[in-house]
Amino acid sequence: MEIIFSLDEIQEVAKKIIAENPNKVIVFNGPMGVGKTTLIKALAKELGVMDATSSPTFALVNEYHAGGQSKVYHFDVYRLKSEAEALDMGIDEYLYSGQWCFIEWAEKIPNLLPERYSKITLQIAADGKRHLRLI
Repeated sequence: MEIIFSLDEIQEVAKKIIAENPNKVIVFNGPMGVGKTTLIKALAKELGVMDATSSPTFALVNEYHAGGQSKVYHFDVYRLKSEAEALDMGIDEYLYSGQWCFIEWAEKIPNLLPERYSKITLQIAADGKRHLRLI
């Protein structure tokens, strides 16, 4: 799936992504400032998260309740120095929990990702719109 959108359309884009029934582990690729965290916030809202969401840059993971027993885990592994650090914080338990896991900078932990995951790549076009590709 490919979408070109402006940031004011992001909630509609989140609906389209969820409607595609992606794997529950989704990695987000793109340069800093492209809108990865903003898109994850919209996805969390679409999944029923009522709490305020923010980037887990320093905490590595934020956990949100999405109604019932459903949870959303938002990872930002940019600051990790090794995959061992991710294992030490128990990332494997999150990734195999059956809950939604959104991971920014997943290229830092390529050997820890489950066999099946979805990938969203974001780029900024010259006109400021975002180009999204979901695989």
